[in-house]
Amino acid sequence: MQRWIKWVGWGLGIVAGSGLGLAGLLAIAAITPRRWSFPASYPCEVTLYVASDGFHTNFFVPVQAAGFDWRQHLDLAQIAPQNPATYRYLQFGWGDRIFYVDTPSWDQVSPTNALRALFYWQNTSALFVKGYATLPTQSGETFQCLRLSQADYLRLMQFIERSFETDAQGHKQRIASGQDQQSSFYAAQGHYSALKTCNSWTADGLRQAQVNTPVWAGLATPLMQQLRNGCACAMSPTPRP
Repeated sequence: MQRWIKWVGWGLGIVAGSGLGLAGLLAIAAITPRRWSFPASYPCEVTLYVASDGFHTNFFVPVQAAGFDWRQHLDLAQIAPQNPATYRYLQFGWGDRIFYVDTPSWDQVSPTNALRALFYWQNTSALFVKGYATLPTQSGETFQCLRLSQADYLRLMQFIERSFETDAQGHKQRIASGQDQQSSFYAAQGHYSALKTCNSWTADGLRQAQVNTPVWAGLATPLMQQLRNGCACAMSPTPRP
């Protein structure tokens, strides 16, 4: 492994010196895994899902699993008018607050907002939350399932929980309804930029759960291609936690 690291470092130096610069380094980092091996014996106990539309990634997690109940941490009735008692899954995504709240769909992206989100370093962030009775099937959306140990799953849930920004009383701050009126945005911790994207946030959570991610996880497609932790997990027509 030390020899491999030495050769990678030498290769990165050549890439940087050849004029590819930062773009070349990021391209190599996007296809380089952080983990090369996994425990021979690992309890694959809890199922969750990572979804991508090619640009943005989200978590889809059970409302209740492995001793963690989101109903004790988030007012599900606040998310949307529909009956929260039907929710079996919650979707969580993180991103630039202004871009997130003001962009109904990718074909309505404001170039000004996009450039500001990427190149300004103090952008406030938001969490997108939506509840589902069953996993959605949407054109252009790719789902990948992961199975985690209970301990790793709880670490990931705690990471998502800590991503909410709270007021002085410790309450999560709902800031807007989603464009479909069936979801909500909440104030979030952290600042969005070209080096800290929605996909970087997803990867940060997955690393808490010992799931492999790229060295640089700013792009959705390389991130989805790297997801593994040693547990087999095949999507089924009716996924269950």
